[in-house]
Amino acid sequence: MSTWNIALGAVGEATEIVTPERTVGHHHPPMPLVYGTPFMIFLMEIAAANAIQKDLPEGWLSVGVDVNIRHLAATPVGASVTARAVVTGVTEKFVTFDVEAHDGVNLIGRGTHSRAPVELARFERAMAARTAG
Repeated sequence: MSTWNIALGAVGEATEIVTPERTVGHHHPPMPLVYGTPFMIFLMEIAAANAIQKDLPEGWLSVGVDVNIRHLAATPVGASVTARAVVTGVTEKFVTFDVEAHDGVNLIGRGTHSRAPVELARFERAMAARTAG
């Protein structure tokens, strides 16, 4: 049983254009200038956060806690990538998602992702305590 009012099947999306700075080759020459896996995963995380943010209490957000992703196809600079996340499970501590990314031509990635709802003020206090000492 969950304390969250998050519906199974809730959907979120996020889209970005692949720029040279979002490519593997930009960060690790001589690799090709294709969309990097970490950027695809980040876009999937944003899509998942978008799926549930409206259902979290005021002053709360969600943080990523788990990813299990396969990068299936290369995407060139200039392509538009859209990530989509669908809520598949909600517990007291975690929300799970099926995620995928598409570049308008190919399904470029898919997998699962989990997020934990957290109270922002409490989270920030915990981080401040870690950096204070």
